[in-house]
Amino acid sequence: MQFSTMYQPRKNTIVYKFFSWYIQFIIKKDFAAFNFDKAEINQNSSVLILANHFSWWDGFFIFYINKKIFKKQFHVLVNAENYNKVIFLKYLGAFAAENRGKDVLETLNYAGKLLDNPDNLVLVFPQGKLYSNHLTSISFEKGVMQMINASQKKINIIFAATFVDFFERRKASVYTYLQNWENEEYISLQLLKSAYNKHYDTSVVKQNHITE
Repeated sequence: MQFSTMYQPRKNTIVYKFFSWYIQFIIKKDFAAFNFDKAEINQNSSVLILANHFSWWDGFFIFYINKKIFKKQFHVLVNAENYNKVIFLKYLGAFAAENRGKDVLETLNYAGKLLDNPDNLVLVFPQGKLYSNHLTSISFEKGVMQMINASQKKINIIFAATFVDFFERRKASVYTYLQNWENEEYISLQLLKSAYNKHYDTSVVKQNHITE
């Protein structure tokens, strides 16, 4: 199937290998530590990661986690502006709708087809844009369900909640809490949002008890 009205990932092994190394390098250089859970998955199914979105770093954090844990082919849904402005993103699996309306629908259907391949991982920020890291709840755009419904639904749905704190150090530390959600046969946007926010609330409690 051809999707002519969307920006798709590009293949370049040299560029991919360099930025794969570079992402690991800058995370270790700019942060005191990067802590994350080791969620178990069914390797015979694809991975859909739903994550909060508060910084330029967010996609790189999940890219790094994928290299260390899931070891799938990484894809991330971004907006057209970032796809075109941050040139190397397309070589790391980024894809985007060129315009609004029908283009967005085709892009979400494309993401659904990616999820039919058990070798793939797709990262989505359900909020749709950047928000503060201090939110008490995470909003969900409707497109998340369009993507899931466009797939065969043989998916590991992973919730990721990431927080950054300095505590006693000069450099900040990153904490990503992961949960493999045992999804119901019937999934609605409200159910997905509620389950994610339950995980988010639990993660906030864990984060607030780190120094105790």
